[in-house]
Amino acid sequence: MSENILIAIAWPYANAEIHVGNITGSHLPGDIVARYHRLLGDNVLVVSGTDSHGTPVTLRADAEGLPVEEVYQRFHNQFLHLFQKAGISYDLFTTTHTENHFKVSQSMFLALQQNGYLYPESRPQWYSPTARRFLPDRYVEGTCYLCGFEGARSDQCDRCGNVLEPEKLLNPRSKVDGSTPELRETEHFFLDLSKLEPEVAKFLRERQHYWRDTVVGQSLGQIESEGLRPRPITRDLDWGIPVPVEGWNGKCIYVWFEAVIGYLSATIEWAKINGIPEAWHDWWTDPAAKAFYFIGKDNIFFHAAQWPAQLKGAGKEFVEIFEEETGQPLNLPYDVPANQFMNLEGQKISGSRNWAVWGLDFLERYDPDSLRYYLTINMPEFRDTDWDWAEFVARNNNELVATWGNLANRALAFAYKHWDGHVPDPGTLRPADLEILAKVEAGFQSVGALLNGVKLRAALSEALRIASEVNKYIDTAAPWFEIKNDKAAAAQTIYTALRAIDSLKLFFAPFVPFSSERLHIYLGYTQPLFGEQYIDPQTDSLGTHNVLRYRPGSSGGLWEPSQLPAGQTLQLPAPLFKKLDEKVVVQEERARLGKKQE
Repeated sequence: MSENILIAIAWPYANAEIHVGNITGSHLPGDIVARYHRLLGDNVLVVSGTDSHGTPVTLRADAEGLPVEEVYQRFHNQFLHLFQKAGISYDLFTTTHTENHFKVSQSMFLALQQNGYLYPESRPQWYSPTARRFLPDRYVEGTCYLCGFEGARSDQCDRCGNVLEPEKLLNPRSKVDGSTPELRETEHFFLDLSKLEPEVAKFLRERQHYWRDTVVGQSLGQIESEGLRPRPITRDLDWGIPVPVEGWNGKCIYVWFEAVIGYLSATIEWAKINGIPEAWHDWWTDPAAKAFYFIGKDNIFFHAAQWPAQLKGAGKEFVEIFEEETGQPLNLPYDVPANQFMNLEGQKISGSRNWAVWGLDFLERYDPDSLRYYLTINMPEFRDTDWDWAEFVARNNNELVATWGNLANRALAFAYKHWDGHVPDPGTLRPADLEILAKVEAGFQSVGALLNGVKLRAALSEALRIASEVNKYIDTAAPWFEIKNDKAAAAQTIYTALRAIDSLKLFFAPFVPFSSERLHIYLGYTQPLFGEQYIDPQTDSLGTHNVLRYRPGSSGGLWEPSQLPAGQTLQLPAPLFKKLDEKVVVQEERARLGKKQE
């Protein structure tokens, strides 16, 4: 029976290009899991968008001397093209600067207020006398009062990962001009997380048997050590979502509160665009639906603790306010498989120093499946990992090309040449043939179980191990010798190999979809494994914004052993992957690091 699966992927700030650490941190793992569930036949929806209201966006606009909207639109459109080229198959990649997102966010604000979880209070906030304005949290840096890190933001420390109380920051300084800000009173709405703490703690304990230890440890650990404290959810800003309360002009809803609502608003937007406005309930109010949130470790607490608190607090009143009818409470996250960070050549990725491998730049020179393969086999699931150009080339050549690509190409090319472009008729299969097919078919359980558990590195390694077993089978049978004396025996070997490859194709498809689609065609199939993406302009009262959409391909239900029919017409094959010159690639790419971008 198919399930409703929501894949919610972290919203990138519209202030910088996306690098490989961002891709492997959230976008790629979300896409892999989505493609697997599509092959299963589940009802999958993948949503995200550009976080256009965050402080980093206004900082970038200030630095460039441009309107914020112009800056966010530029980066947003870059994101669309990157995800299209990299095959991150969003059903909808939108933006937080839409009429729909404003309405959904304000509805959740009002639901929380109605349920008694919001209250106004005056508290000190950092104010810049030189700029004559209150500074958003990320405009202020200083020393973390918990771990002593000197580059902490006033709302969060990147070294210890703790969410901070801004007014406790030590040695504060303005990121705008380096001046020393001062604390002044200003009034804001606060979300009373302390009232929701028992329910959030219960929610986390119920999931700790299958959530990653790093996620449970950080979120539940913080609750048990410090508790959930009220946090302000409004800011003195002129770019963002207005507070939906009379008399609160000049203040906007704080980005950490409204950005996570984007997963819900994007689902609602997707349903409206597709002419099925009530369909969002399939993922948000159906208790059997499962929602996976793919994020980096710096956002664990917001998604594993604070977002569930918002959902719990809004309850069914959100649906009543938003739709003016009685509804069910909103679903809580099923899993938050947060990844750690990826470094680069032994150093932390830094955009300001151009110490990064930028996604769009990479795809100008290399194939997307090479990127996806390396980022998966080196994915920082449980600890930080490191992008190394020499390892990238080695993995590409020794695993992707030598183990999987050569297996598929040599079997297909041999069949195409010796059986006139058709799958050979094997007659009765031999014990060795049946044995290797049984090993491959067992992969539907072993690879599938790992994908279900979001253990993506292990799943890809298992697929590669099974491919190695098929390589050993072919090498032992040696059809290039068999065909000289016994073409019927060679037909048995090649048919078995093709059928194994047909199944292996599905194991690799979530990871390397572009080559898997080509292989699918070479094997004689006409219906694609997956759908296609396209950019679609949408217009509302806030203007026109492009979105990335997904047009479904197969009807799903393909995750099952191959029954490749004898006689099926093959297409002329070509190598699936390119072998890279290690000396050239490593030397050229390392020379690019740290240099100013053109």
